[in-house]
Amino acid sequence: MKLGILGGTFDPIHLGHLLIAEIVCETLQLNTVLFVPAADPPHKLTLEKTASYHRQAMVELSIDSNPRFALSPVDLERPGPHYSVDMVRLIRAQYALSAENCYFIIGGDSLGDLPSWHNPTELITLCRLAVVHRPGYQPDVMALERVIPGLSHRLNWVEAPLINLSASTIRERVRAGQSIRYQVVEAVREYIEQHKLFTFSSELK
Repeated sequence: MKLGILGGTFDPIHLGHLLIAEIVCETLQLNTVLFVPAADPPHKLTLEKTASYHRQAMVELSIDSNPRFALSPVDLERPGPHYSVDMVRLIRAQYALSAENCYFIIGGDSLGDLPSWHNPTELITLCRLAVVHRPGYQPDVMALERVIPGLSHRLNWVEAPLINLSASTIRERVRAGQSIRYQVVEAVREYIEQHKLFTFSSELK
């Protein structure tokens, strides 16, 4: 079994996330891509997040029609701190995966930030990194290699179109009363409207 892991706050999950997962799944011939909503990512501790049950529900609505997509609540069900290296270790044990059949999906910008992550050296021994190459951005892999020895041999590059979508922009559009149709799946758009998410009266807890 070959499995991809796509983590994120997914606040909300949008079509860019889904397209990246589909392209990586097809390019690397994965059996499954796991969407892993983050509980408290260390780099976003100061940001206010929508309640985890809402974010999980939106992921479930988004991936329901794709048999190769699945949700993992592993980060939501464990105490923090929530580091990617620990999450990958838990998923590998749960699915009995080898490091060569486990792909952690990140963007090229995140690859550039990898030295600041918790224990990146162990992370690349636990999995391969499926790096989504974004047009106009090229991380300095050789410089990263000097900080994280062996990194360059753990990368699988995946070409994907540039999609200018972000969860923060979607939240801003909702607050402004603007349409988010065709930026999230329709079921998520309806869910956001039904629960009044991302408005000043939304439920954050």
